[in-house]
Amino acid sequence: MEKSFIATLLTVAASVFVAEIGDKTQLATMLFASDGKANLWAVFLGSSIALIAAAGIGVVAGSFVSQYVSPQLLKIIAGVGFIAIGIWTLAAR
Repeated sequence: MEKSFIATLLTVAASVFVAEIGDKTQLATMLFASDGKANLWAVFLGSSIALIAAAGIGVVAGSFVSQYVSPQLLKIIAGVGFIAIGIWTLAAR
């Protein structure tokens, strides 16, 4: 059964929001915003455009890959990838 638009929207929004908190993209945006001479709207819009473009690339790439790789295998690869990143993050401390 296909997820509803709202369910998909909320799941993706929550997942990406949690993933982006404290990452290098947010830190870079904070650095630009901390410049007292920077226009904060320009920082916000520039960061937003970059995130939208990156997400667009992800959607296109995911759509392309899904034509050749089963959804089950993609879930396994994503899960293993997230676990590996988590272990690497913990080990790097």
